[in-house]
Amino acid sequence: MLTALIAALIVAGCAKFDLTPLPPSDAAEVEKGFSARVGGMSSQQQGRILALNPEHVTESDVRNVLAGAPAPQIINIHGGIRNVQERLKDFSKFLVALGYPEESIRLRSTGEYTISCYYDAELFAGIAAWFYEHMGMRPMILGHSQGGFQAIKVLQLYAGQSGDRLAVWSPLTWKPEERTEITDPLSGKKRPVVGLTIPYIGSLGAGGAARVLPNQWDMMLSLRTVPDTVDEFTGFYLGFDVLGGDYLGFGPSNHFKSSGHARVRNVELPLGSSHAHTPELTRLLGNRQAIDWIYNYVPSAHPTEPASLGDVKGIAFGADVWKSVRRHWVIELQRLIRARRAHGHGN
Repeated sequence: MLTALIAALIVAGCAKFDLTPLPPSDAAEVEKGFSARVGGMSSQQQGRILALNPEHVTESDVRNVLAGAPAPQIINIHGGIRNVQERLKDFSKFLVALGYPEESIRLRSTGEYTISCYYDAELFAGIAAWFYEHMGMRPMILGHSQGGFQAIKVLQLYAGQSGDRLAVWSPLTWKPEERTEITDPLSGKKRPVVGLTIPYIGSLGAGGAARVLPNQWDMMLSLRTVPDTVDEFTGFYLGFDVLGGDYLGFGPSNHFKSSGHARVRNVELPLGSSHAHTPELTRLLGNRQAIDWIYNYVPSAHPTEPASLGDVKGIAFGADVWKSVRRHWVIELQRLIRARRAHGHGN
């Protein structure tokens, strides 16, 4: 049965597409634009952002205070099956419709919203360092299925589990740069890529049958352990999930745990949730009651979904991720604004 399942995964098609580099001249021009985004906030907007409460970011805050402000890059790592990639792409569009800047999700070089889980974790760790250096805000990561494996690998690399040197990668040329340090945008000092931290990672459906795939063998014993190189990690799992759930997605075997001080939450999504379709949420955008429910959502380890609102499967996942994304968007912006003002760069 296991052999048949692996064969089915392969036949379904690999969701890997080429990371097309920009020509050097175009890459240089685009690179300048990242710094311009950071310096474009008025002193009035900066003051309003500093007054926000990251734990309670309302729809009005998103539309009227954060609108036009830069945001941390979200690195979406999709799973190994082609249709799974499409679902995470749909979720990216959902976040954009809720108010997250598209330019902080969609990749400038490829035009895509996601990156395949079949690329090496060194690439994801390297581009995250690049984005932090150029944008002044640490990027967030969303990993779906095997993408969740890769997110943990990034944290392991930052924790130095594979050595103390890690190259910076450009998300414009898709090549490693000849350096293993960045200029920290908040302090202005050089620092190694190893030791960096990620503010938020959301992992959906990582585990299950994917554990036996050759590219994930090295994670057999360490998948559920979260290093201290992330501030907040949320692991989402669902029952009857053969593709991404240990023991069919039931019980503590699906729980991630912190190796130290990282904040780790585990969320069991309601029965009926789908491994592939849970992130497919743009269909909710025309449902005003669903949007209100999302903004009023209180995080829970076992959320329920409001059947009275119609077909809202996946809404708990969307609400939980969006709450964390809003929180860290504000936290990262506030850190950046305070650092720039401390160094005399405020407006």
